[in-house]
Amino acid sequence: MFAGIWNLVTLAVTAVVGIGLFGFAREYVRHRLRFVDAVRHPLAPWMAGAAVLMIGTPVAALLPFVTGFTALVAGAAVGLGTASGVKAIRSGD
Repeated sequence: MFAGIWNLVTLAVTAVVGIGLFGFAREYVRHRLRFVDAVRHPLAPWMAGAAVLMIGTPVAALLPFVTGFTALVAGAAVGLGTASGVKAIRSGD
């Protein structure tokens, strides 16, 4: 019974981390990095996502609700948020 609740809490933490980091990365790129030319490079979202994945993997070993999947979702969310922020900058939004 408690295994099901534990998995549900882990899934909820993963969803909150993914949604929160996507929004944070998008807004950070749109507001703070709008004049930085390096963020427009095609590899910038990949590098940002990889950096978050590399930081999140040791955290997954330390915290009980954070798993490897959570670190993977966090990296993907930051990468996609960065790409979305760059797209918003290019469109003038």
